[in-house]
Formats: sequence, C-alpha cells, structure tokens
Amino acid sequence: MPSKQNLLPITGVLSGALVWGLIWYPFRVLQDAGVSGALATLITYLLAVLCGAFMLPRVWRELRPHNKGGAGWWVVALVLSAGWTNFGYVLAVLHGEVMRVLLLFYLAPLWTVLFSYWLLGERLNRYGYFIIALSFSGAFIMLWEPRLGLPLPNNLAEWIGLSAGMAFALSNVVSRRAAHLSVEAKSCSVWLGTVLLTAPLLWWQGGLQNQLLAIDAQAWLMLVLLGIVLCATSFIVQYALVYLPANRAVILFLFELVVAAAASYFLADEAMQLRDWLGALLIISATLLSGKLYAESK
Repeated sequence: MPSKQNLLPITGVLSGALVWGLIWYPFRVLQDAGVSGALATLITYLLAVLCGAFMLPRVWRELRPHNKGGAGWWVVALVLSAGWTNFGYVLAVLHGEVMRVLLLFYLAPLWTVLFSYWLLGERLNRYGYFIIALSFSGAFIMLWEPRLGLPLPNNLAEWIGLSAGMAFALSNVVSRRAAHLSVEAKSCSVWLGTVLLTAPLLWWQGGLQNQLLAIDAQAWLMLVLLGIVLCATSFIVQYALVYLPANRAVILFLFELVVAAAASYFLADEAMQLRDWLGALLIISATLLSGKLYAESK
C-alpha cells in the first residue's frame, strides 16, 4: 500500500493516465468537425505556451539553454522528448493501426528501465522484474491482435508510435533528473516542445490559415477547454514525477489502457471482451504492487 507521503504524486500520475485515457474522444470529435489532430494539438499547446508566458514569466529564465553546469542540455532533452511524445502519439494513431500503435507506444517501461539505470542509477529488484512482466502481460492481452503478427513496426506510423513511446520514457526520466527545474518550468517545456515540433509540419503542409478560418465557435470552445485540461494535467504529472521513481511512474501510466478500454465501451459502443478485463486486472495489479518496483539507487 502506498504511504501518505507518496499518495499525492501517485494520484497525480493516475490522474494523468485518466485524462489521456479519455483524451482520444474530444480529439475524435474535433476531427469529425474538420480540425485535424495535428492542428488541434498545435492550438491547445500554443494556448498553454501563451498562458505560461504571461502567468509564469519567471520560468522562461529557467528554460534558457545557457544555464550553468550544462543544465541547459537537460532543458533541451526535456523539450524535445516531451514534445515528440505528444506529437508523435497523435501522428501515429491518426495514420496507423491504433491497436498496434498503442502496443508499441506502451513498450515504454522497457525503455524506462534502460534510461533510468543510465541517467538515475535506479535498479530493479526481483519484484520489479515481476511487476514489469505483469504490466506487459496485461498490455499484450488487451492490445495485441494475433492476426497482425508479431508486435514489430510494419510501417512509418508504427515506427513513429514506437519512437513516441521511447520519448515518453526519456521525458519521464529527464524530468526526474532535471532537479534544478521547477515544476512550472517542466510543464512549460512540455507545451513548448509540442508546439516546436508540430508547427513546422503544419507549415510545410500549407493551408494553415484556411484551416484556422474554418474552425467554428463550438470547436474553438472545445479547443480552449481541452487546452486548459491538458495544461493542468501536465502540471500535475510533472509535480508527481519529482517524487516518484521513473520506473514506478511509467507503470502507473499504464493505467491509461484500462481507462481507454472502459471509455471505448461507454463512449463508442466498443464492448470489452474477456481478454480486456483480464488485461485490465493484470495492469491494475501491477499498479498496486509498483511500490516494490525498484532497489535503492546508487
């Protein structure tokens, strides 16, 4: 059972998993209204950057790449990894087989083991390897379609999904490693990175002005509300990552799969099968056991 000291950050990560397990629905609604996933991503995170520029002006001094002691490199790593996590995920699910993309994205615990050992000195104990296996088993049961073969990338969208999962793992580890940055600065880096990586693609595709003019008032309202939710979620998750080991946090994030499965049942009439319930049970079990995930750091 989690201690009172860890209860708040655990709740923060689970809240983030809850939001991301539901976020596909408003993006789907927006896409049906003519707002592409890439454009919706750019607008929501650009709104967050603009809000941060006015409400949290001091954080931009923290994000300058010329900080002492090479700290600026951690800022760059966090901006790029967090940005590609968000944008790459959207690109992958829009252009690939969603089930396979999700499976490849949620190989993140594997990359987190490597990154957290390399950058943080976190070592898994025997419980940790069992919990990783338990969570992977749940993910495979819920997401793997046997008719599609082994869970290896078969096209560009799937490689993007795999790389977004690697970026997700790296951003979690870098966020914990960059102890010199405030929670506000880390949140702003997520928003800024997503904008910096999304804007060039939309600019290259062309017609951005016409796309913006075609957005109606209802869609704008949804975009603003979505931006507020994503901003708050980024802040809460970055706070949680300060206090949770990266290996444990990424296991807790797998709870998103359970939320997404339930949401698809209630919001899209996609019935949960027996394997969905079994996979959800395994992931929840791994989540509850995640306190025994790691050995003491070096």
